[in-house]
Amino acid sequence: MTDARPLVAISRLSMPGDPATRISPLAVVREWPDVSHPDAAQLLDLTAGATVLLCVNGDRIDEAFLDACPGLRLVALASTGYDSIDVPAADRHGVAITNSRGTLFETTADLTFGLIIAARRRMSEAERYLREGSWIQDDLDLLLGHDVYGATLGIVGYGEIGRAVARRATGFGMTVVYHRRTPGDDGLSRWLPLDDLLRESDIVSLHVPMSDATRHLIGERELRLMKPTATLVNAARGGVLDEAALVRALREGWIGSAGLDVQQVEPNADPANPLLALPNCVVLPHIGSATLAARVAMIAMAIDNVVAFLEGRPLVTPVGTTGGRG
Repeated sequence: MTDARPLVAISRLSMPGDPATRISPLAVVREWPDVSHPDAAQLLDLTAGATVLLCVNGDRIDEAFLDACPGLRLVALASTGYDSIDVPAADRHGVAITNSRGTLFETTADLTFGLIIAARRRMSEAERYLREGSWIQDDLDLLLGHDVYGATLGIVGYGEIGRAVARRATGFGMTVVYHRRTPGDDGLSRWLPLDDLLRESDIVSLHVPMSDATRHLIGERELRLMKPTATLVNAARGGVLDEAALVRALREGWIGSAGLDVQQVEPNADPANPLLALPNCVVLPHIGSATLAARVAMIAMAIDNVVAFLEGRPLVTPVGTTGGRG
């Protein structure tokens, strides 16, 4: 006998929180079976006939995908970012999009401060120095870095993550300035035009979403405005930073150091990537939300949206204008 329940496709085999267990009483669940992530064609095959897709940012949902999945009514992201989703196309197709906003800003702010400290104090470089057996005497000029306490922190993008970083900065006695499109000071920080922020800050931390408006927001012109001792941190999206310009800036001393949790191409397994060869650049594999609590919360939010949809209730965190059909 044919199961009349809707089909929910899940694009990852390993998801903390076991989404299939919560969803299966309401729908047939089809999970991607491999530890390797599906490519575009495989994701399309997985979603064939599905009413709901539970996936992550990076799974590309565009006009062609939506054309090929006419029965799809909800894409629930276990991610806060949704730059891999063509939201206007989804609206045209009557497909609701949800994300997991509000679940990871404190966790990502923690990692941002880790990058700030690691880059300013040359911690990765110092660890390599030690592991390579180079530490044979204590010299007073060994691996000199720059202070974090008392520095001026410039935050570009002042949403939940940016404000969480600003809160942490108060414990370090920092002067905090920020830039976003809408001016307005708060008790934590002071608004500045972007160019002024770049000139004044000892540390610049990027927290803007990825969009056409923010692509290469920080390029050669902006990097040359910064102090030669400044640190640039990017825990947002790789595309907001011109990586080729950053490599030149770090090599030629336009700025002092950088800390990156994101890159333009991810994942990046190329050992010849010039960023990896720079001693004054800390590079991490996009682990801003990589704590058990944060990842469980992200997936739980995606499941909450799926269950709400299947039960005909309002979606918890919709993106775009389409509410989906219950």
